[in-house]
This record gives sequence, structure tokens and C-alpha cells, in this order.
Amino acid sequence: MAPLVPDIISNEFNYVIALIMGVGFGFALEQAGFSSTRKLVGLFYGYDFTVLKVFFTAGVTAMIGILFLSHFGLLNIDLIFVNPMFVKSAIIGGLIMGAGFIIGGFCPGTSAAAAAVGKVDAMAFLGGSVLGILAFTESYPLIEDLYLANNLGPVVISDFLGFSRISFAIILTLIAVLAFVLTSIIEDRVTGVKKEWTGKNIVKMVIYACIPFIVILFIAITPSRDEFVMKRLENRVAAGECKPKMIDSDKLAFEIINNYYKYNIIDVRSQADYDSFHIATAINIPLNKMVDSEYRNLFNQRIKTNVFYGSSLDDAKRACLLARFHGDDNGLALASTAEQFKTIFFNVQSLGKTYSRKELTIYTFREQASRKMKEIEESVSNISKPVEKKVRVIQGGCS
Repeated sequence: MAPLVPDIISNEFNYVIALIMGVGFGFALEQAGFSSTRKLVGLFYGYDFTVLKVFFTAGVTAMIGILFLSHFGLLNIDLIFVNPMFVKSAIIGGLIMGAGFIIGGFCPGTSAAAAAVGKVDAMAFLGGSVLGILAFTESYPLIEDLYLANNLGPVVISDFLGFSRISFAIILTLIAVLAFVLTSIIEDRVTGVKKEWTGKNIVKMVIYACIPFIVILFIAITPSRDEFVMKRLENRVAAGECKPKMIDSDKLAFEIINNYYKYNIIDVRSQADYDSFHIATAINIPLNKMVDSEYRNLFNQRIKTNVFYGSSLDDAKRACLLARFHGDDNGLALASTAEQFKTIFFNVQSLGKTYSRKELTIYTFREQASRKMKEIEESVSNISKPVEKKVRVIQGGCS
């Protein structure tokens, strides 16, 4: 049920929604005739391609729906779980599944729907499925190497073939439309019953076929939500409207060593730059990733104040404005870059022969602040490390 759970639907109510959806899905299968073995196996004998058409329609609809929601920032595709691809086990499993489909006349989902309406053959099919699961579980140690062979990881077809998601969506939709036409021709020849294709019906079918292509084209030519936000931000920067609240280096250092728990210090540089040096307690969120939905709760919280810094002052300002777009009205931008902060506190210039009281005060503060920030960073990093268990040898007792 992600991403609705737990942000919109609670974990407890999730099961109620799942039950309602399951009942609805089973009802839809039954009404579509998918509890009939004759209708299901018609795919393999060429007289009824309803199964192919339904699965193609479901796949294309889900694919375009995901692209559409992602385009408007309502769904983060990177958070969708993708099953790892084990080549050999997928091929062998597919052959077994296909043979079981032809012989038994059901797939797992349709057998449950048919059993629910009292069909005995579906109950027998489910019983066989349970026996197959038990047999696989018990024999797993013997076939583990075969099962895990040729692991390609969580691969996506478009990435594997080197296509963009939009290109793959067009190709798959085109294949679906062609499959619908060809299977209709095959059905006519096998059954001997030719459908009447009037001008009105042809126009209707063409309109239906064009709808997914229109949606894909709309996604391709319009800017995504992230692109729109970044373009709007750049326009504000170019117009001189980029004026967030600022905090200077000495003030930030003072807050870190005294009130670090009140601030989220966010480094908007790349991961490599962050690893080479970062301010104590800082977390890394690259500027181009700040539009991702996973960070919205961080920007919307009111417990801590966000402080942004980067490789340039403009990047810190951009980050501050992006956070404001997500609801952070109290965010601050550091008035110096990461390198400048490093120079100020970790390459402290020694005092000359003559210096004023103010220069001595600043020098002493920065020297002490650099030492304390190192201590804080070390303490914070140690907290996140797992507890190291030491083996102790117990001596004594009776021999």
C-alpha cells in the first residue's frame, strides 16, 4: 500500500483496505469470467485471448500510471521494490507455471477466485499448489544453487535494454495494441466467427488505442514537477529574489558547540565533497536531490532549524528556497562556503606580533571551536556505530 501507508493510511487500517481491495479484485475476476477454466486456457488454444488482453491492459495502465504520478512528484519510483532477476530459476519456473496453467486451467489468483465460488477443480488446484510449495521448501537446500544462479539483481527492462522509461512505455503500448489486433484476427479464424467491424466501432477502437499514447506524449513534452520547481527557483535567483535568512560562520560554530541538537545542518554538495570535509553533525542531501519526497518531512518539521551550506553561496540560497517551497519558513543559509568554513576554523591563521583584543578573542574562539566541533563529530559518529561485543573468558568453577 506504499506510499499511502503510513502517511495517509495508518498501519492498522491498512489491513482493512487490503481486505476491501482483495474482495473487489476477486469480484472483478469472477465477473470477467476468470473462474472458468475454458476461458483461461483459451489463450493457449487460440479461441479466447481475454487473459492476454486483460493482463496487457493492466500492465500498460499500471506503467503509464506510475510514469504519470512520478511526473507530478506524487510517487517516487526509486522507492518501488523491484524483485531480483534470477535467470535460470525464472525460465524453469515459467515453464512449470505455463504447464500448470494449461493442465490445471488456472493460475494462482484465478484458482482462489474460482474456489471462492465453490468450484471443486479450483480447490483441487489450490491443494496441488500447497503441495508444490511444501515440496519446493523441503527440497530448497538441494536446488539452492540453481535457484540463485545468474542473479541480475533488481533489474528493470528499460534499463537493461538501454531505453528511457518513456521510450519503453511507447514500445510496450505499441506491442499491446498490435497484440490486440492480431489476437482478434486469430480468434476469428479459429472460431470461424468474424466480428463485424463497422466504421463506428473502428473509430472507437482507434480512440481507445490513442489514449495511452496521448498520456505518454503529455508526460514526455511537459516539464516534471522537479523540473518546474528548479526552473522557478532559477528564475527567482536570476531576478535577484534569492534572499533567504543568513547565518555567519562564527554564529553557526557557536550554535554547534552549544546547541547542536537544535539544528539540522545540511550539506548540499556531492557525496564525494561531503566525504572529503563536512561541518560537524552535517548530513548530506545533494541540491539536485532536495526535490525528492523522502526529504519533505525533514523540511516540514518544526523541532530543529535547518541550516544549508554548499560549495557556493548561491547553492546554499537555492537549497534554502527549495526547503521553503516544501514548507520550511525558518531555514537558514550559511554566509560562507564549505571551503571558507574549513579555512576559518581548521586552518586558523596565527596571530602576528601585534594584535588587538578583538583579534585575540576571535582567534581563541575559533581555535577552541574547531577542537570542540571535532569532539562533537566524533561523539555523534560513535553513536551511530554498532556496539562492539567483546568475548570474555570466564575462569574458575569446579574442574
